[in-house]
Amino acid sequence: MKILITGGAGFIGSNFSHYRFDNHPDDQIYVLDKLTYAGNLDNLSGLLNEERFHFIEGDIADKKIVEALFEAEKFDKVINFAAETHVDRSITGPSIFVLTNIVGSHNLLEAARLTGVKRYHQVSTDEVYGDLGTDSRDYFTETTSLAPNCPYAASKASADLLVRSYFETYGTGVTISRCSNNYGPYQFPEKLIPYFFRLILDNQPVPVYGDGKNVRDWLYVIDHCRALDLILEEGKIGEIYNIGGNNEKTNLEITKFLLNFLKKEESLITFVDDRLAHDRRYAIDAGKIKRELGWKPSVDFEEGIQKTFNWYQENQDWVRKLTDKIELREHKQVSKTPLAASR
Repeated sequence: MKILITGGAGFIGSNFSHYRFDNHPDDQIYVLDKLTYAGNLDNLSGLLNEERFHFIEGDIADKKIVEALFEAEKFDKVINFAAETHVDRSITGPSIFVLTNIVGSHNLLEAARLTGVKRYHQVSTDEVYGDLGTDSRDYFTETTSLAPNCPYAASKASADLLVRSYFETYGTGVTISRCSNNYGPYQFPEKLIPYFFRLILDNQPVPVYGDGKNVRDWLYVIDHCRALDLILEEGKIGEIYNIGGNNEKTNLEITKFLLNFLKKEESLITFVDDRLAHDRRYAIDAGKIKRELGWKPSVDFEEGIQKTFNWYQENQDWVRKLTDKIELREHKQVSKTPLAASR
């Protein structure tokens, strides 16, 4: 089996690259990644010198690169992680989200169609469903209407609709998954949990957007990888699968949990102005993937946080490199948005 993993040097993509390599010893695995701020070859250490692992630096928004790669390799399966994902960045600079998440996905779909790829899987997000609201007891299901509220979510919803259209129009063998918040090894240090680890350990103020009562569902990244692998192998063509951790927490609860975990005082919490289009609650109904494919989360939040913290402590060189990148970018004023508890 030849499998292409786009965005395979990023957070979830690199975890999946390791998972797929370890669990499918007969696969030839190809990773295509642009190596932007969130893509990092260090995430693939241990794989780069393996005979059946192949890395290609390139942008899914570059149609010529995509076409040439698909023509040369004739992939059996493609899984698309490649995306701009930082919500705050989509608010201050949405154009790159349209280019990567929509145009890039279209390039992959067209190449998959023309070269006879058997399975194309689109990794999406629960944010495409919009906001359940503060007092809602509902959950997102696969039939929930799409109602994205920020440019990032809109770009991902647009890509999902393109994927659906390729199934309905051309019969392309597609599947889509929509997952809740992930955490775990290799996550870029500006994301909530690793970012708060760093601040708390340095006894710095921990910024929380608004009143901190925005609710998110959290899933350990390896559980997500297990679900994606099942969908690639056994998922029904044309179907959507929600993937959730059954672990809803407010951003304030997450912050207090991390402070308690690191034995620090809650006085480090500082509330900052809420961000634009900040949805109040996401909650996933993952019943379909459990019923049809037998998947459910295996790592509870407390265990997952301990695993994640241990990994970051054991990989301080990795953290330091990326932290230096963040600080350099902020110095150049590429990003002026406060990094606060958000997605």
